[in-house]
Amino acid sequence: MGIIGTIFIGLIVGLIARFLKPGNDSMGWIMTILLGIGGAIAATYGGQALGIYQAGQSAGFIGAVVGAIVLLILYGAIKKS
Repeated sequence: MGIIGTIFIGLIVGLIARFLKPGNDSMGWIMTILLGIGGAIAATYGGQALGIYQAGQSAGFIGAVVGAIVLLILYGAIKKS
C-alpha cells in the first residue's frame, strides 16, 4: 500500500475516532494521522497479546478505530495533567 496509503488510512481512522469519542479533542491534521496510525499499531499488538490476531496478522479497520479511541482517551488524560 505504501506510505501514502498508510497516511490516508491513518487520517480516516483518526477522524472516525475523534468523531466517536465525545468531548473536545483539539488537534491538527498531523496529530490526527498519527493517532490513526498509532491506533492501528496498538490494536495489532494488543490483539496479538490477547490472542485475537496471529503473529504477522494486522488489525482490521474496526480494530484500528478502537485502538485510536483508546489512544485518544490516554492523550486526553495526559494532556489534562
